[in-house]
Amino acid sequence: MRRGIAASALVASLALTATACGGSGSDSKSDGPVTITWWDTSNATNEAPTYQALVKEFEAANKDIKVKYVNVPFDQAQNKFDTAAGSSGAPDVLRSEVGWTPAFAKKGYFLPLDGTEALADQSKFQSSLITQAQYDGKTYGVPLVTDTLALVYNKAIFQKAGITTPPKTWDELKADAFKIDAKENVYGYWGSTQAYYAQTFLYGEGTDTVDASAKKITVDSAAAKKAYGTWLSLFKGQGLHKADTTADAYAHIQDAFVNGQVGAIIQGPWEITNFYKGSAFKDKSNLGIATVPAGSTGKAGAPTGGHNLSVYAGSDSAHQKAALKFVNFMTSAKSQTEIALKNSTLPTREDAYTAEVKADPGIAGFQTVLSAAQPRPALPEYSSLWGPLDTELPKIAGGKESLDQGLSNAELAIAKLVPDFGK
Repeated sequence: MRRGIAASALVASLALTATACGGSGSDSKSDGPVTITWWDTSNATNEAPTYQALVKEFEAANKDIKVKYVNVPFDQAQNKFDTAAGSSGAPDVLRSEVGWTPAFAKKGYFLPLDGTEALADQSKFQSSLITQAQYDGKTYGVPLVTDTLALVYNKAIFQKAGITTPPKTWDELKADAFKIDAKENVYGYWGSTQAYYAQTFLYGEGTDTVDASAKKITVDSAAAKKAYGTWLSLFKGQGLHKADTTADAYAHIQDAFVNGQVGAIIQGPWEITNFYKGSAFKDKSNLGIATVPAGSTGKAGAPTGGHNLSVYAGSDSAHQKAALKFVNFMTSAKSQTEIALKNSTLPTREDAYTAEVKADPGIAGFQTVLSAAQPRPALPEYSSLWGPLDTELPKIAGGKESLDQGLSNAELAIAKLVPDFGK
């Protein structure tokens, strides 16, 4: 899952206008190189330069292929690709969030990659990540980077408050936040109102927004209410920051953490490079990373996120062939190692976790919590289910509606997204 600050919407709009027909519409002369278009959804400031450098490496090694690179703001890419693929054509390659992959595959927008050059190294990838890129028995994406959520904390703040180990339960987190506020006069914890971040609380109660196997909506179940009740309780009390329901809440939480104004937050590895830019983490070893606290069931976990590279099914054969070679290059061990070293993101194949890569404390720390990450169910609509919760949770946290009313509203909205599910 990516939550970085998006690039300028205006610049992206102009770029997309020029490249929306990057598939079959970008045919090159028969005696010249094939030009493929790649929509990259990474952070334009912190991550994109690494990908642009890799594009140049690829072009230097493949004189018959040119890559038109377009950085598309993550929060706009899904809708823009959906529109482009359903009308005039789409880019030959998309950096597809893991939740988008089965959804676009279901619509027929992605090319099955089984047996192609793109998946020549399939056995090298984490099997769960390959499974997450599949729909209806076929594979529609090659894992590029993976991620999950963790409790990230300021070791110095914790130590000064007399806390020697990170909290293992939400009650322990509350107690630690109290100590930090009392001794250091800074907040101990600042939680998010975004549904993706609240997902960890559901896993802690052994539930989810839906039970995909039983085709049942569970967001308003007793277990879910308990989970969200715990989530809500972390916005009130000494050492706990009140809910920020503004449009800039993500940036507020991030800025406070990197500048030492809060002891701990829940965050993903896509922010590692930004952590290191903050005054609190000039010494990288001050960054603590631990599995998210457990719920009342004793379970602790967070959603598996990340991005695949997928190939547009609407491109002609020449562009698809070039795109498959490009995907193979970008997801190779060499490329993933380079991406990890430059961007501090997590590789998807074990042979990319070199000693040099694991020397980064952020990567090493997040790698240790990956075992607690929970893959998303094989449901194309799954990622869209967070939409209704992103509407209701800020209202609940801001005191504008009750927990019961908010979850009831979310249940009704989710029912429209999965109309064949019961309650």
